Order: sequence, then C-alpha cells, then structure tokens
Amino acid sequence: MSRIGKMPIAIPDGVTISVAENNKVTVKGPKGELSRELPKEMTIEQKDGEVVISRPNDDKKTRALHGLTRALLHNMVVGVHEGFEKKLEVNGVGYRAAKKGKTLTLSLGYSHPVELEDPEGLESVVEGQIITVKGIDKEKVGQYAAVIREKRKPEPYKGKGIKYVDEVIKRKVGKTGKK
Repeated sequence: MSRIGKMPIAIPDGVTISVAENNKVTVKGPKGELSRELPKEMTIEQKDGEVVISRPNDDKKTRALHGLTRALLHNMVVGVHEGFEKKLEVNGVGYRAAKKGKTLTLSLGYSHPVELEDPEGLESVVEGQIITVKGIDKEKVGQYAAVIREKRKPEPYKGKGIKYVDEVIKRKVGKTGKK
C-alpha cells in the first residue's frame, strides 16, 4: 500500500472540493480556485471532512499514480487555503533586484538588465536582496522561482548569483600562486 496515497486529506474550513466526471477536481478556498484533471484510474471520495483516494488494483502503474494523485490534491488544498512561497537571495557586488508594477528587473552583471514579467496568478515581492515568489499553485511558484534563479546561478568560488534562501553553496578554494 502506498504510504502517501493511503493518507486522508483533511479539508480545512472555507475549502470546498468538487469532483466531476473523468476525475476533474475543482478546489475553492479563500485564496482562489484551482482545477485539475487527475488520473481516471483513481477513486476520489469525500467522507467526514476528509478526502480519501483509493486504487482499483496493485499494478505498478496504479501504485505509482496513487501517491501522485494524493500529493497533487493535497497541494491544491494547501494552495487555496494558505498559498505557497519561495524565497530567493541575490548575492554579489552590484547585483540587485527591483520591482516595478508586474515587472521584476534584475541587475546581474550583464551588459543589460534582465526583465521578467510575473506570470498570471503569481506575485513577486522584492525586499532588499530577497525576492519572494507567492502564489496558490505550487508547480507554478517553483517553476517561476527556478526561472529567476536560472538567470545567474550561484558560483562556487565567491558565492555570487541568485540562490534559494535555504540553499547551501559548496564553496571551492581558488587558485594558489607559486613562489
């Protein structure tokens, strides 16, 4: 039995879940609304303020889909209730981030500033050297944070670049001169 798949999902106050045909699930909450078509093989049932996902058999494919379906549905519930956020840190002399309207402008040592437009449903906030990406869809938040980080990955010698706040950069020793 899937350890993740068999765990029930508690539905918090203010969140409603509706399941249509072909397992099209819509989750509404105080932060917004998400909908997604989950694998048809799984059975999604609501009982006593909880959602339980069950699988029809023990084939390898359905076992894999069991945990995936539960994780996707759980992320939708958490997203519409609390939301998700990722924090990035800009390190380096002359490296800075600025926000104007929906445009994030990054000065990263290139000959031109890098400008990124916030995707729909996401918001980026700049406080000093910290960029916070917020939204209700966990996948979109993670993807946009990865796109921002990709513009200048942290390098191992001086640690310059954009990194996640909780990321640890393994530092390397630079060259040593001969005497």
